[in-house]
Amino acid sequence: MKKFVFGILFLMLVSFEVNAQEIAVLKYNGGGDWYANPTALPNLIKFCNTNLQTSLNEKPETVEPGSSDIFQFPFVHMTGHGNVIFSEAEKENLRQYLLSGGFLHIDDNYGMDEYIRPLLKELFPEQSLQEIPVDHEIFRNQYKFPNGLPKIHEHDAQRPQAMGIFENGRLLILYTVESDLGDGWESREVHNDPEEIRLKALQMGANIIKYAFEN
Repeated sequence: MKKFVFGILFLMLVSFEVNAQEIAVLKYNGGGDWYANPTALPNLIKFCNTNLQTSLNEKPETVEPGSSDIFQFPFVHMTGHGNVIFSEAEKENLRQYLLSGGFLHIDDNYGMDEYIRPLLKELFPEQSLQEIPVDHEIFRNQYKFPNGLPKIHEHDAQRPQAMGIFENGRLLILYTVESDLGDGWESREVHNDPEEIRLKALQMGANIIKYAFEN
């Protein structure tokens, strides 16, 4: 009887750990505002918990690229408007996190691009950023985006691009440019985006979360 009870308790604990998943915001050095869009991830989490039946903790954590804590999070989000610097130790730790199954979404909030591209080349010197084709599962695993990444804010009026770093077919890093998904995830009063634009951003975000947790 004791063995049976302990077995049930063990299963309950495992179930809790699987269901009570967390995502994190990456806190980086360099002077860029890593803390931009404070309402974005909480809103995306609520949307996913409601529409994907996920059980994400409602408050995202904060993690640094050199911390061992990063390995606790299947999904890490990074955003901002400016400079980004990783030390050599941070780059190595982040690289190991990604190769061991982690996922990093970098959303250019306008102003990161000139820093992110060379940084990714240092992180994976043997890889090149590739544009993700519109038939990739990240654009159709829950909500359908037949034309790829949606345009949320205009900025330079260039087309939105979803760029990626792959390893053995798995997307490790998603870099979204000229879209500004995070602004679309923010509460409506922040940017006064129309509801249909916010919905597109949240649906695309849900697809990203789904991909990160399933691959």
